[in-house]
Amino acid sequence: MELYTPVLVLALIAAGFAVFSVGVSALTGPKRYNRAKLDSYECGIEPTPQPMGGGRFPVKYYTVAMTFIIFDVEIIFLYPWAVYFDQLGWFGLVAVVLFLVNITIAYVYEWRRGGLDWD
Repeated sequence: MELYTPVLVLALIAAGFAVFSVGVSALTGPKRYNRAKLDSYECGIEPTPQPMGGGRFPVKYYTVAMTFIIFDVEIIFLYPWAVYFDQLGWFGLVAVVLFLVNITIAYVYEWRRGGLDWD
């Protein structure tokens, strides 16, 4: 347990610093609220009004963002595999091929459905 003591102390110091920073900024920060700050943020342009009954909401931006997250997870999976390629043998190769096939099927499905088109 004594090997983990420095890690736990560092985690407590980091958490304490985060809580302290948020608390101090809330107490000492300027409190100038206006209409522009209270509106929803849409890349610096005026927000578009939403229809009364709801309506369709474009989700293509979020689809592309999720695609980038999937590629990040893919890199996180492939990097340790590349480092320990010799020790993993056939099991590692089959696991990575199945993972890449799964990712490729999802990517092709999204591409064929037009999820990556910005029109």
